[in-house]
Order: sequence, then C-alpha cells, then structure tokens
Amino acid sequence: MDDLEKRILKEVAELDSLPVGAFNIRNNGASEARNSTANIDIESREDGQGINIYVKDGTKNESCHIPVIISKSGHKETVYNEFFIGEDCDVTIVAGCGISNCGGHDSQHDGVHSFHVGKNSRVKYIEKHYGEGTGTGKRFMNPTTEVELLEGSTMDMDTSQIAGINDTHRVTKATIGPGATLLLHDKILTNLDQTASAEMIISLDGEDSKCDIVSRGVAKDDSMQDVIIDISGNNKCSGHAECDSIIMDHGVIVATPKLKATNVDASLIHEAAIGKIAGEQITKLMTLGLTEQQAEQKIIEGFLR
Repeated sequence: MDDLEKRILKEVAELDSLPVGAFNIRNNGASEARNSTANIDIESREDGQGINIYVKDGTKNESCHIPVIISKSGHKETVYNEFFIGEDCDVTIVAGCGISNCGGHDSQHDGVHSFHVGKNSRVKYIEKHYGEGTGTGKRFMNPTTEVELLEGSTMDMDTSQIAGINDTHRVTKATIGPGATLLLHDKILTNLDQTASAEMIISLDGEDSKCDIVSRGVAKDDSMQDVIIDISGNNKCSGHAECDSIIMDHGVIVATPKLKATNVDASLIHEAAIGKIAGEQITKLMTLGLTEQQAEQKIIEGFLR
C-alpha cells in the first residue's frame, strides 16, 4: 500500500501496520493481505465477491479486522461478508471502508455483512465509514448489516460515518432470540450537500430479548439526514430507542420512530430530539480560549463520541 492507502486504513481501522490475529484487508477490489488463526478462519466466497468468516466454539479475546480501501476513482463494488460465530465466544470484529477519490468518476462501496451469532456468545462490532478526495467524482457507500442472535447471545455494535461521504443508505436488520441482546450506537456526520439515510429494523422475537438503540446525527451546511428506527416486540421483551440530532446552518433532519407490539408483555420505548447547539455551551468554551469554530467542533466531537 502507498502512503495514501495507509492513511485511509488508519482512519477506518486505527491500524498503523498489520494487526495481530485474523484479518483481511481489501484494496481496490482485491485482497491486499489475509491471515487466519487457529480459531478464526477466513475464506474467499466462491463468487469472489467477499469472504466467509468462521469462529470456532469457545473462542475468547480474539479479534478480526476486515477493512476496505478504495483509492481508484471510478471503482465500484458490492461485497458480501458472512460471519458464522460459534457458541460461547467473545470476539471483536473491526470493519469499515475508506474512499479517497481524486478523479472525475464516482466511486462506490456497497457492503453486505451477515452475522449468525451462536448461543451465549458476545460480539463487539466496530464499523467506520470515511471519505475524502479533491476530484469531482463522488463517494457513495451503502452498508447493509443483517444480524441473527441465538439464545443468550449479545451483539454490541458501534457504527459511524465520520466524514466525506456524498450519499449513503445504511440498513441494519436484526432478529433477536430468547434472552439475547442487541446494543447499537450509530453516528452520522454530514456537511455540504451530502445526504444520509439510515434504517434500523429490529425484531424482538425471543422471550426476554432486548435491544437498546442510540442514533446520533449532526447535519451541517445544506446536508440532509433521514433516520428510521423500527422495533417490533413479538414476545415478552424490552426495546429502547433514542434518536438525538444536532441541526446546523441549513441542514435538514427527519427522525421517524416506529414501534409495534404483538405481545402483551412487550415493553417498547422511543425517545427523539432535534435541536441546535446551545449558545451558552459555545460561550463557555470560548472563555477557555477556543474560537467559535473550535468550540463548535469540540461540542460535535463530544456529541458523536
């Protein structure tokens, strides 16, 4: 990888070098580097459009990094990655995609990730999306994440779009089994004329299943965000969703909650708020020596943390 590609890798996966453990680094449509371990096996799909990851029963304290880099203007791809997590595991998976487009053609990455999480397993999933470039070509990303949680399992998801994506449609779908829990913290930052839509569709099917969804967005300049959180309670379960957004300049934000209960013991809650940065927050930081612009940036960083 050249210096630009290494810098993008740092942005999306916080890697300065090849990670310890299992990994697959995809660079402009090809596998740049790959490593499997005794407990985590990474295999190419037969169609060549992605990978399958197999985690053995009882795997603990191991990680798998699968970042994607696109630095060629005009490169477009759809990638399918499927994760098979065994029983009684505790693993961390770091994904994400970075696009640098300095040319005149649009670049696009559509990633479909499917998770099958075995009984009593815990998965920490981190996904970052980042874009940059001086060219006229746009940067598009359309991630889809599908999650199946079996009995007693937990999925802790931290997903974010941190900068530079012209247009994105993000879909997360989860089916939650008995005693299983989904934790989802999603963050989106848009500026200029960028658009971002996100759908989180959660089905609480198992007895004592749970979900806690937190969506945070900041829309600056003339950008637009549209967020839908859809939770169905189909058994004795508990679901909570919180959608908080900051609107700036001429930005537009639409937040749509949808709760559906088909069981008398389903407990579902949704909270939503859209507002601007409070003037007293900026004033307080400016008294500490920051400019107004620096104060705004600090507040946004804290809000999206």
